[in-house]
Amino acid sequence: MSARTALLLAAAVPLTAVTAAAVLKAGHWRVSADRHRLRVTARPRPRCPRCHGEGGRWTGGPFPEMEACGCWADRPELRVRLLPHRDPWPDEPPF
Repeated sequence: MSARTALLLAAAVPLTAVTAAAVLKAGHWRVSADRHRLRVTARPRPRCPRCHGEGGRWTGGPFPEMEACGCWADRPELRVRLLPHRDPWPDEPPF
């Protein structure tokens, strides 16, 4: 790989990440990242006619509970592994 290609890739990766984060936020998704994974989860839609952006409604009765709205609860969560998880102390030395 040439130096020019490496420089272009180094500049393109942050721009791509910022663009993807903006698109996902506009689509009512939450992006979280750590060392081992990227996680994309759904957020309640602010203009939902059923929950009005609250994410659900309280059910009645002596023990009220929050009932999740389908505008976000029925959408799947996406996880992308970045680095494999390793034990900090292996059982045997590497040599």
